[in-house]
Amino acid sequence: MLATLTMSTWAQQAGYPPGFGPAPALPQPEKSLIPTVNVAPVERFKDNETPVAAAGFTVRAYARNLDHPRWAYVLPNGDVLVVETNAPPKPEDNKGIKGAIMKSQMKKAGAVTPSANRITLLRDIDANGVAKTRSVFLQGLHSPFGVALVGNDLYVANTDAVLKFPYQAGQTSITAPGVKVMDLPGGTLNHHWTKNIIASPDGKTLYATVGSNSNVAEHGMEREAGRAAIWQLDLATGKATLFATGLRNPNGMAWQPQSKALWTVVNERDELGNDLVPDYLTSVKPGGFYGWPYSYFGQHVDARVKEQKPELVAKAIVPDYALGGHTASLGLAFYEGNLFPATYRGGAFIGQHGSWNRKPHSGYKVVFVPFTNGQPSGPPQDFLSGFLSAEGKARGRPVGVAVDKAGALLVVDDVANIVWRVTPKGN
Repeated sequence: MLATLTMSTWAQQAGYPPGFGPAPALPQPEKSLIPTVNVAPVERFKDNETPVAAAGFTVRAYARNLDHPRWAYVLPNGDVLVVETNAPPKPEDNKGIKGAIMKSQMKKAGAVTPSANRITLLRDIDANGVAKTRSVFLQGLHSPFGVALVGNDLYVANTDAVLKFPYQAGQTSITAPGVKVMDLPGGTLNHHWTKNIIASPDGKTLYATVGSNSNVAEHGMEREAGRAAIWQLDLATGKATLFATGLRNPNGMAWQPQSKALWTVVNERDELGNDLVPDYLTSVKPGGFYGWPYSYFGQHVDARVKEQKPELVAKAIVPDYALGGHTASLGLAFYEGNLFPATYRGGAFIGQHGSWNRKPHSGYKVVFVPFTNGQPSGPPQDFLSGFLSAEGKARGRPVGVAVDKAGALLVVDDVANIVWRVTPKGN
């Protein structure tokens, strides 16, 4: 108890909100027969409305009228690829009464729509900060999400496999069929369906995120094979191996500019209370185990897991930085541009999609975490907010974040169906 109080006092003195930072004070888990459901119903931004940017910045709609956009990838020539996607059919997920309730609530949140299964290319910026042209770049995909370019090979992560496509700089569409280079866990359950990818800086290795098939292994660990993990794929040999495990739902990945380490944001487990368990931002250590499902934030044991593994709990790595309970932190981009003030260099932008199971709501914003010498160095700062109205309506929900060639921040909004572009005022 003394240690908890000490950490809490330190966090408050350092200016960290509760549930955020490198040493969050964690409350005791709460037990409830009926889980909290508090979905923000959709009431989208109107034509001239925008989110609220941090002081000194302005935000414009870079592209509108997209079809459930979730992710963005900036090509070396400045073209922006936007992934328009949604969950595939997964008949075993959300079965029964609880599943029916969940499906109805997700529909209320604007999350139940057919998947467009395509990638759209946006090119150039006109005088009003809007993309000049758009074209269908790839279509006929299967709930795609992550994208990575290595040389003239474009890799796309479908929900069940990574495909490789030929790419030449400047082309506005790809019609060649994709070649499968790696299977990913999918199937008829496929609870966390989004699979992200990133290439190593030397272009030799691909990393892929795979979320768990459950909240806390309630379907049995046999349904979690290869999940709650980051995989690595050697592109020369095609050999895939586990890189890190115990990550309930890793999503955004990025290379930290100073340390050169791989970092990720992770969505943690539910139904332990409004403030448990915080989602987090962490460096990813090769061979590291991060606790799921047996424990969270190091050695905090989750008693709901049927078969305990104390030997794994003992070596569970404590994440680097808590991002608040149920914020659904998905997007991650380190800032390496020159357009923003120098204080942003090397820091992390994080897209928080927003809670559906917390009172009051959390997330529904893009936050900035400052870094110094390759490590988080201060409290999170609201960078783009206003996605949630005062009445608790979702005007939009940020997912992916990316830095464009000019150094502006792109924010993908899958409820407003917009890609927002944030720049310093006057740019």
